[in-house]
Amino acid sequence: MYNAKETRYDAMTYEPSGKSGLRLPRIALGLWHNFGDTSPYRRMVELCQTAFDNGITYFDLANNYGPEYGSAERNFGRIFRENFRPYRDEILVATKAGYDMWPGPYGNWGSRKYLLASLDQSLKRLGLDYVDIYYHHRMDPNTPLEETMGALAQAVRSGKALYAGLSNYDGPTMAKAASILDELHCPFVVNQNRYSIFDRTIERNGLKAEAARLGKGIVAFSPLCQGLLTEKYLHGIPADSRIRTDGRFLNEKSLTPEKLQAIRSLHDLAVSRGQDLAEMALAWDLKDHDVTCVLIGASRPEQILDNIQALSNTTFSDDELARIDAISMMPGVQGLKR
Repeated sequence: MYNAKETRYDAMTYEPSGKSGLRLPRIALGLWHNFGDTSPYRRMVELCQTAFDNGITYFDLANNYGPEYGSAERNFGRIFRENFRPYRDEILVATKAGYDMWPGPYGNWGSRKYLLASLDQSLKRLGLDYVDIYYHHRMDPNTPLEETMGALAQAVRSGKALYAGLSNYDGPTMAKAASILDELHCPFVVNQNRYSIFDRTIERNGLKAEAARLGKGIVAFSPLCQGLLTEKYLHGIPADSRIRTDGRFLNEKSLTPEKLQAIRSLHDLAVSRGQDLAEMALAWDLKDHDVTCVLIGASRPEQILDNIQALSNTTFSDDELARIDAISMMPGVQGLKR
């Protein structure tokens, strides 16, 4: 029987999600990769135990994480049942719906039917009575915002979720959604968006500014830009790179000459700070209170321990921030080419 370390809260720090009372660990574990049926179950258990033993209380899922769809929730449900059930009140479990999940017109986007049916399915796979955060996964241009937000409010009223969240929203749409949820007395406390040195979309689309204005937290996913902001690509493309094994979200076109040079320059700056590139990239996301926590992915427990080291130095000088901006804003560097 797994017994969590008694020292698990000693090193982790926790930040309120916006103006809410919900405190999130500054580093959380995302189950987007490495928790589907193609991954070894024992390794999934090791990743989750390592995370919780080091104060990571937030586990982030979505209905279609896999492969196959639903398998990450099903596998985490087994891990939870066999390891974490005694610690339920110490753990935050989040899931989402909004992308393709099942065939037909009711298994995608943001209708009331889809969101509420998907939550019921997720809870069954997870083996839980409720999730702590239920996110709408992306904006839906064809469903009235009132309908989608009403479904999130219903999920909370039913006791199947404690808080509502939004993912991949821009600033103006998030602000409208927040107003609707306020009218429905639904505790909307967090946004989840891609954010990294190489992807400043939430700065350009108003999400970061609106979240600060409205007192909503931000969970940043892909803080390492699919692994580009690590040591992995300093000397070419390794054989086990995701670029070679799964080109859906990162491919060789992403590694422009300009981006490779930027990676090397950022690495040199990280070394001068006494960090590796991944640590500096995570620290950059966490440098102020606008970002509540970052979601990391991991294929080995050691990666989790390494990433936690970023918390030891999240302070940047004005000169360092200016250098990061100058490097990362060069033509051909921002964003991913798909």
